[in-house]
Amino acid sequence: MKILLIEDDLDLGNGVRFALADQGFDVIWVRRKEDALHQLELCVPELILLDLGLPDGDGMSLMTRLRQQLRGMPVIILQDRLCGLDAGADDYLVKPFVLAELLARVRALARRSYGFENEAIEIRGLSLHIPTRRVTVSARHVELTASEYALLETLMLRADRVLTRRYLEERIFGTKENLSNALDVHMGNLRRKIGDGFVRTVRGVGYVIDTVPVQKAAG
Repeated sequence: MKILLIEDDLDLGNGVRFALADQGFDVIWVRRKEDALHQLELCVPELILLDLGLPDGDGMSLMTRLRQQLRGMPVIILQDRLCGLDAGADDYLVKPFVLAELLARVRALARRSYGFENEAIEIRGLSLHIPTRRVTVSARHVELTASEYALLETLMLRADRVLTRRYLEERIFGTKENLSNALDVHMGNLRRKIGDGFVRTVRGVGYVIDTVPVQKAAG
């Protein structure tokens, strides 16, 4: 998940960025309202952490703008409970806060934004329990390596979305280098362990797990 962190405090920003990155989140950190607007022109994050006290502008006005332009975007504010929720934030944390609490709020919003309110994801008999990293197929336990699990979790959290090979390589291996062979190996092992019919190849693009099986054309 790509997170835009908008926080001007150097120590707090560094702490939050490292804590989120350590949990596998892709974090873009900016310290000014102007920089945040510039980043939003370059790419759309999947969740925003917003400090309301920014040095070059009111964070509340930015919150209002986010709600107008990015409807449905999960936003957690990092300062004022009442004002932030009135402006449409999804959650809040009052400073100083414990990083473990922030991580819990982020994970909860991430699951909600992907359409999964619970800690377990189940698609057509394939089940993944996030806290324990337990994977089952029709109640049969499946043992996965760390990379195989990361690959499956990434696909299941984004079910019905075609994920490119480049995206998966960056998410699983943390590099933009060409690792096509490595991805093929892990994908092959994952498919062998969970069985056929779950991961669909979209030729020339990438892979997807469909919540409803895609019927093959006749003939």
